[in-house]
Amino acid sequence: MPSSSGRNGAMSTDITSTVKKLNHNASERDRRKKLNNLYSSLRSLLPGSDHTKKLSIPVTVSKVVKYIPDLQKQVDKLIQGKEEILTSISKQQTAGGGDRLRDSKSRKVLAVKKQSLPTVSANRVDDREVVIQICSLKVNIPLLSEVLLNLEREDFRVLNASAFDSSGDRVFYNLHLQLLS
Repeated sequence: MPSSSGRNGAMSTDITSTVKKLNHNASERDRRKKLNNLYSSLRSLLPGSDHTKKLSIPVTVSKVVKYIPDLQKQVDKLIQGKEEILTSISKQQTAGGGDRLRDSKSRKVLAVKKQSLPTVSANRVDDREVVIQICSLKVNIPLLSEVLLNLEREDFRVLNASAFDSSGDRVFYNLHLQLLS
């Protein structure tokens, strides 16, 4: 009898070992599948690449490592352009007010003028398109032409533009743009 229980014990150990091995294999397969899906998602975010062609993992990582600093440069360039536009607007609004800024009344006037600066938001549609929304006082309407000129200089093409007035003193612009380069 001990021999039969020994055989059953060995069979039980073999089955347990096989089950553990199968579970481990399934877990490893799921892990690789998740990693491959993540790399595929990463590949799809790269610009100008053929998304039907599967890049190797090292090539994907290499391209991403090169692409991120390029994106940072674009962001820095856009921030600098925004600052230049805001500085230009601020100079236009405070023209002729040089020495008067020292008294409290002039500081209050400047604070009101700063509140009248336009509000700008941008949302990325995909790697080559963006939607920009601008909310401005109606007195700042000439600003739109300056914005469009600056965007054109930065290689953006206007796909769609709309504007509407609010019941107050504000006007809203929606610009759908495409990056040409």
